[in-house]
Amino acid sequence: MPTRPSVLFVTDLAYQARGRRYCDEDIELSSRLRADFDIALCHPLEAAALMDAFDAVVVRNSGPVLHYQEQYEAFREQAAARGTRVYNPLSGRGDMAGKQYLLDLTAAGYPVIPTVDRPQDLGLLPGTGRYVVKPKAGADSIGLRFVGQDELAVLAYGDVLVQPHVDFRYEVSFYFVDDAFQYALHAPDPDRRWVLEPYEPSEADLVFARRFVEWNTLDHGIQRVDACRSREGELLLVELEDLNPYLSLDRVPEPVRDAFVTALTASLHRFLGTPKTP
Repeated sequence: MPTRPSVLFVTDLAYQARGRRYCDEDIELSSRLRADFDIALCHPLEAAALMDAFDAVVVRNSGPVLHYQEQYEAFREQAAARGTRVYNPLSGRGDMAGKQYLLDLTAAGYPVIPTVDRPQDLGLLPGTGRYVVKPKAGADSIGLRFVGQDELAVLAYGDVLVQPHVDFRYEVSFYFVDDAFQYALHAPDPDRRWVLEPYEPSEADLVFARRFVEWNTLDHGIQRVDACRSREGELLLVELEDLNPYLSLDRVPEPVRDAFVTALTASLHRFLGTPKTP
């Protein structure tokens, strides 16, 4: 009997997220992947010690790395030194590498919420009177706060990003495996961010989302493109999540969920160079 590929599935089953249960998603997803792979689950703090025994490491709902930043950096360094295959690959240019991409995309003229990190650049932002300040190393809205125009001058620049507060109609997320679109979800009520419903994207919506997937240049992996729809109807990027995007699989119909698992399984086989299980 041929040897099946082995996967170390990194997840924090005890992580408490607002409005959703990470653990349920990873229990379900890892159980589905067992049809093709030998799977073992581990906490992110154990990944570096265990990864040599597996063909690949799949990072899933492992929680914000700022809670264990030193250990995460050590994992990245050791994985690179040992040639460990990590999925998503650690070459991502989105949230995996911090929030610098918001500055880069702003400078390059992409449809993103305008973002600056220096007081001398504040004039580049529209004068909304209300601004969002977020840590460069932030995640999951940790450390995010709203300030008025008069507070901008006293911010601790260097560690934070500043954006105008956008009065948007709703938020929408586009989910991809490799470069293939899988499904979209939106939050019709801006005050209930994690009450998501299926969303049927237009062709223009998909062109918008694919621009960021292409910019990220990841050959393999799961990406979530988060955007908001302005009052004027324009989509603006909020976040490009390429490290451990929560998938909200419980919010999509079963056929869509099955198709996602099929796409992820095929992607992992391509990543490992192994044939799919008959």
